[in-house]
Amino acid sequence: MSAGLYISIPFCRSKCTYCNFASGVFSAGQMGRYVDRVGADIAAFPALAGQHGAEIPRHIDSIYLGGGTPSLLPSEELKRLFFILRKEFVILPDAEITVECAPGTLSVPVVETLAACGVNRVSLGVQSFVDQEAASVARLHTREKTLSDIERLRAYGITNINVDLIAGLPHQSRESWAYSLEQTITANVPHVSIYMLEVDEDSRLGRELIAGGTKYHAHFVPDDDATAEFYETACSVLAKAWIHQYEISNFTRAGSGSRHNMKYWTRKPYLGFGVDAHSMLPASEEMRAKGIESWRFATTDSFEQFFISAGTKATPVKIQQAMEESFFLGLRLNRGVSLEQIGRQFGEDAQRYVPVIDDLISSGLLNLSDNMVHLTPRGRLLSNEVFEKFIETAEPAVQGASD
Repeated sequence: MSAGLYISIPFCRSKCTYCNFASGVFSAGQMGRYVDRVGADIAAFPALAGQHGAEIPRHIDSIYLGGGTPSLLPSEELKRLFFILRKEFVILPDAEITVECAPGTLSVPVVETLAACGVNRVSLGVQSFVDQEAASVARLHTREKTLSDIERLRAYGITNINVDLIAGLPHQSRESWAYSLEQTITANVPHVSIYMLEVDEDSRLGRELIAGGTKYHAHFVPDDDATAEFYETACSVLAKAWIHQYEISNFTRAGSGSRHNMKYWTRKPYLGFGVDAHSMLPASEEMRAKGIESWRFATTDSFEQFFISAGTKATPVKIQQAMEESFFLGLRLNRGVSLEQIGRQFGEDAQRYVPVIDDLISSGLLNLSDNMVHLTPRGRLLSNEVFEKFIETAEPAVQGASD
């Protein structure tokens, strides 16, 4: 079985006010040191996984560099990182290789380096095509720079491009949101991600919203109802443009779904390296006989601690927890979860979810057809409430990291 490979690159030009990721503005002098450490962790990981009875697929069919802003890495460091990956793993010829980039960072030398490294997919953190909205959350790009970057990527043969948009940014209105959607469609990108702004107390904007203050344009953030309306508008508008939803936050033209992210939602093996990176690997037959279905590994979310010790935490995923994950991750997909497949995989234990499914169907949050259970449009807006029902039903289990 092939695995996905995720590399966390935590370097940013500026920290977005809504961001709670393990990233920040660090000295450029740290970048080479960081690549050194990632390389050392990759080399040491097989021994660590082996100690816990986790199986490591050596063939890689997707690579994802996230962050942070991986496009900030100097050319020599980005090339060195890809050299390490190709030395330690068998990268399949048709592998999907994605790099997250901030608009405005894609100069000609950067794009040339991406192409030279074999990158064939770029995810652009646009968030808004309205300059005022982007600037209000400390994004440093403009609409003009974004469109220029898209054209530059295409000129170098990188045509598989994703655009991230956020519904609920400060100053956003029905009209400005419609404009961002129209600009996205006109740009003719094959993939779009739509996220609803989350009020997270670990972000500057989130803390200000909770406090009822006015810093970071918090008093201009649309309310929850407006944000939900923007999301529903995006689903409708993108579908009319043949950019169809296939996951709660993701939309694609035919054949351009994210291969890497599908591994998370379908519980396929993936390896993660760098600050706050996660891995999930199948357990050996010996471990499965002990009730352990798979293993999750997580690194520290502290940039400073990352250099002091590996700090990789290994957590067993028991059969019960694997069943929970199969539901709440699989239900993120529009196609939903196959009850027949769940039954084959987990046997009679899966029957405990029948009352939950029936109740959620009655509540209008789930649909059942052809033995596939999937979220309704209302269920997508209330997806966290749906997912909690499957966890509440389960017996206590060891909680592991999630990606």
